[in-house]
Amino acid sequence: MTANNRFIDDLSKLMTNAMGVAQGAKDEAQTAFNGWIDRWLADRDFVTREEFEAVREMAIKARSENAELRARLDALEGKAADQG
Repeated sequence: MTANNRFIDDLSKLMTNAMGVAQGAKDEAQTAFNGWIDRWLADRDFVTREEFEAVREMAIKARSENAELRARLDALEGKAADQG
């Protein structure tokens, strides 16, 4: 009976170690795949979401400033026409 229990204990340890090795291999494979995807995307010159949002905000600000300058220019042209 003791030999049977020892066999089961050894088998349990073996399976536990095998699961640990499998988990480590999975983590390594996932890290390698993520690195490959990052390099592939970098080679394609895709922009990140953060870069896109930053440029978008700059464009919105530039449009707003252009509208303000257009209004000032129209007001100045109106005053010049009234004086001339």
